[in-house]
Amino acid sequence: MCNNGRLKKIGVYVDIFEKNTLSFLLLVMVAITFSQVIARYIFNSGAIWALELTTTVFAWLVLLGASHGIKIGAHLGVDVIVNLLSKKWQRIFGLIACLCCLLYAAILIDASWLRFISDDLNARGGAIEYIQKMYKYNLQLEDLPLPRWTVYSILPIGLLLFCYRVIQALYLVFTGVRKAIIASH
Repeated sequence: MCNNGRLKKIGVYVDIFEKNTLSFLLLVMVAITFSQVIARYIFNSGAIWALELTTTVFAWLVLLGASHGIKIGAHLGVDVIVNLLSKKWQRIFGLIACLCCLLYAAILIDASWLRFISDDLNARGGAIEYIQKMYKYNLQLEDLPLPRWTVYSILPIGLLLFCYRVIQALYLVFTGVRKAIIASH
């Protein structure tokens, strides 16, 4: 199988993972919220962990949903000025937007660059560093009996998936298949 075939197969698996995970997370969030409404208003009780779990699931939805939004072109943007430009310049600005999104995600994934703007030469940060600290100190969530690093692992996963989708959009903008990274009006 050629490399292009393998890449397409990986893309199909990523698509399936993304759609199924988003659907499952939405189902879980709705089920927890609905059960808590019933528990509180009918039985005058509720689970103390429900709010933290709902918030966590919502965070996972947002971080995974951002990459899916790139894939389907659902992110909104202001393109009034860009639409006044020629097709060539529209493509250039589309490529710049993709590169800015990649830079943004890279900065959030690994913030080793902090040491260059800080007095502290050991300054570090970013999603990977954060997960490593949570793992090292074995911090737990407040209301759920889970290690914090497992729940917060969505940060680098979501950002890497976001990068994957932006690279796909970059290719489509570069080849002229897609006009921009955002939904056009």
